[in-house]
Amino acid sequence: MRGTATSAGKPLAHADVTLFAGDRHGTRVLGHATTDSHGTFLIRPGRRTGSVQYVEAVPSGDRSLRLRSVVGVGPGGGVQQRSESAVTVNEFTTVAATYALAQFAGPRGISGPSPGLENAAATSYNLADPVTGKPGKVVTDHNNGTKNDTLATLGTLANLVSLCAPGADTGRCQDALRLATPQRGSTPGDTAQAVLNLARNPRLATGRLYDLAGRAHTYTPTLSAAPEAWVLALHFTAPQVYAPGRMAVDAKGNVWASNNWLPGTRNPSPYVTVQDPVGNPTLNSPISGGGMKAGAWGIAIDHAGAVWVPSYAGNAMSKYSPAGKPLSPDTGFKNGDLNHPQGTAVDQKGNVWIANFYGLKGNRGKGSVIVYPHGDPSKAITITGGGLDHPFSLQIDGYGRAWVSNARLNGAKVLDTRVPKGHVGGSVTVIGPDFKPTSFSPIKDASLDWPLALAVDSRNNVWVPSFVSNSITEIGPSGKVAGVYKLPTTIAPWSVAVDGSDRVWVAGFGAPSVSVLCGVNTSACPPGSATGSLLTPPHGYRSNSIQHLTAIQLDQSGNVWLANNWSKLVPPTGGTGLVELIGAATPVCTPLTPVPTRPTTTSPTACPTQTHTQPG
Repeated sequence: MRGTATSAGKPLAHADVTLFAGDRHGTRVLGHATTDSHGTFLIRPGRRTGSVQYVEAVPSGDRSLRLRSVVGVGPGGGVQQRSESAVTVNEFTTVAATYALAQFAGPRGISGPSPGLENAAATSYNLADPVTGKPGKVVTDHNNGTKNDTLATLGTLANLVSLCAPGADTGRCQDALRLATPQRGSTPGDTAQAVLNLARNPRLATGRLYDLAGRAHTYTPTLSAAPEAWVLALHFTAPQVYAPGRMAVDAKGNVWASNNWLPGTRNPSPYVTVQDPVGNPTLNSPISGGGMKAGAWGIAIDHAGAVWVPSYAGNAMSKYSPAGKPLSPDTGFKNGDLNHPQGTAVDQKGNVWIANFYGLKGNRGKGSVIVYPHGDPSKAITITGGGLDHPFSLQIDGYGRAWVSNARLNGAKVLDTRVPKGHVGGSVTVIGPDFKPTSFSPIKDASLDWPLALAVDSRNNVWVPSFVSNSITEIGPSGKVAGVYKLPTTIAPWSVAVDGSDRVWVAGFGAPSVSVLCGVNTSACPPGSATGSLLTPPHGYRSNSIQHLTAIQLDQSGNVWLANNWSKLVPPTGGTGLVELIGAATPVCTPLTPVPTRPTTTSPTACPTQTHTQPG
């Protein structure tokens, strides 16, 4: 492998270059070289193995500068393998590689379980081209480029790293490292660690670091003002990904999405779409057939990898094979008298649960929950009672119980788009694995005001965003409200997801944004945080690419996926595509298991099957 190392736009002479391989077993060295006076190097590895290959370049005299570039992706992920024979390592590739692999970097190098590790490495190619050392094809395309701040943020951070170039002002370099120190943390020893700190702590010293980066001028474009957070967002607009309702991530990291409307219309979409872990259409997406007519706010993947998607206008469930082939009839599965189905989930036994929004009596009905035992529609079970009132979202906890949000539209003043005005109310129903509502259902609280989505954390607490009250309600496993966390800015939260550190990610519909709350694992949050503490700026992470969101999902690489459901509120206009926040969250096993579980390196599967026990 031949390569060139540069820093601050100049050849990085006499630097130590190391080629590493990382996988679930750890990190190992594949080869060494020293750059010549032109910054070039040659490494002859015996064999380029491992899930990920990357190079690092460090000047022999001053080790505060550490540059990095991903140069190969091995087997095991949901992406194609690739291996570069000619590479460039510089400040720009360092920022790209470090952000993409932020959840896999440790003191001994980059390593971790498949497929998240490989998919994360492949994501770095979207940000930087390791051959040229210049911006990647995705970050410069028509969706990104000048349309959002990601390319400029990369340039700003690359300039910040260049302050530690050989011959640069050592005082500025030390200032950059000092400012990139987390609260009560250790000052990073080099630039790679400093960038990693910013990826994991996006609110660190934004103003002062921006001013400092302005002293360097190697990379353009750069930000015109200090950001509120060092977050990288990429926007993908694959064919027919229009007004996406909700997503589900499969075991390979592919992102499946239901879609409400056809592009540019309010006509029901007949398509389910699939994008690979780096945003490309895959499995012959867009997929039609199987009874799909306006994908609803629901999608789930069963134990065999089959994907279940509610057809809202078709009053049916559509089912697709892991390869994207329709497995349901042309009209979809209608068993259980489905009427505008919405939320969908799969429990530990393989039962498919469906929130039947209107139920048997049309618009005047209160709805029901339908279960297809072990995925068999012919044995459909209908569940009513327990306070079910227009059930919208549905998630399974670690005990095999289904938690259901009741959107309660009866008697409410609503727009024709079903967005309510004024107080609406709402509740949560819990249904046991015996298909009967629990004795403590329904759960009511003043904070539950048009609850839509909900999510379960690793300790079986349930987090419910309420659209009207602009708050997040935490409900304990016994059904008691454990906390109500009012958001400081009105974002009309719609959806929520919990990451592998139990942090709670909230998608804003009214104000396009992503907010993050500290969850029950306060040790994963900055010092002084309590459960419910806001970890983002008051109005969340924002980007010009983020539109009105109805869904947020996380993958095994730590990327955060967002559904741009509407682009305009008045008149209602469909949103375009999906947005990805790079490496921002603690990874979770996918599909949901169903409680969020962090992938491990202790076994080849990374995500062992969960067992289910009765609550104590």
